[in-house]
Amino acid sequence: MSVIQQYLEKCKSILETVQAQESQIAIAASWFAQSILAGRMVHVFGSGHSRIMVEEMWPRYGSFAGFNPIVELSLTFHNLVVGANGQRQAMFLENVPGFADRILRNFDLSAQDTALVISSSGTNIVPVEMAEIFQKKGIKVVALVTSLHSEASTSKRADGKKLTDFADLILDTGAPVGDAMVHIPALDTPVAPGSTVGGATVINCLKAETARLLTEAGQPPKVLSATAVVGPQRAVELFEGAYDEHAHRIAKMYQKVGIPSYVSDHAE
Repeated sequence: MSVIQQYLEKCKSILETVQAQESQIAIAASWFAQSILAGRMVHVFGSGHSRIMVEEMWPRYGSFAGFNPIVELSLTFHNLVVGANGQRQAMFLENVPGFADRILRNFDLSAQDTALVISSSGTNIVPVEMAEIFQKKGIKVVALVTSLHSEASTSKRADGKKLTDFADLILDTGAPVGDAMVHIPALDTPVAPGSTVGGATVINCLKAETARLLTEAGQPPKVLSATAVVGPQRAVELFEGAYDEHAHRIAKMYQKVGIPSYVSDHAE
């Protein structure tokens, strides 16, 4: 079997793992739909490579408003690899206690919200603390992890707790321990990770089921759609409508945050 075939076969196994979680995905989507129908948001957070899953949820073609993509650049912008804004700093910062609290201080959270926290290992401090804070606020937390990898990994927290310890529901990317899936002769380390494949599949299953529930509830989402599919006028209408809806939803997250002011006191 070629290494390409190896990877594709591993991906088939990942898809089977995701398929086996259909009932759990449906539950998570029902929580998300409830938050969106209440005019609130689903907070989506991931540091490092998990940022990809956050942006896969929203905003992109085939997605819709109702999700708050929390992407902290200091934890995710490491494209320079070394030097200023490099990977070393990002990996250090995602294990700084208290950073999650500083991030969430910017939002007026509500128990009507829900959260999706993504971390393949589920052991870095910032995503774990994010989930912990969400739960303390009465917010249901869905954790997306690589179960086998998380179980084999050691938490960076002093108390040993992982993301899964602060989750109301756990979803699995289906990738193996260490993530990389292909073994090449004469190379002593595997290559080609699989968590992105499984993670993106889970994300889009969640998205599809949430859209179905919103539509059945009489509030079909404004889905970002390509001109080639819906025509130029409809595409513009959907883009503008979806972005405006996001603005209206996110405004609620800032309207009464933190210390009251005469502005927040007069908010309708």
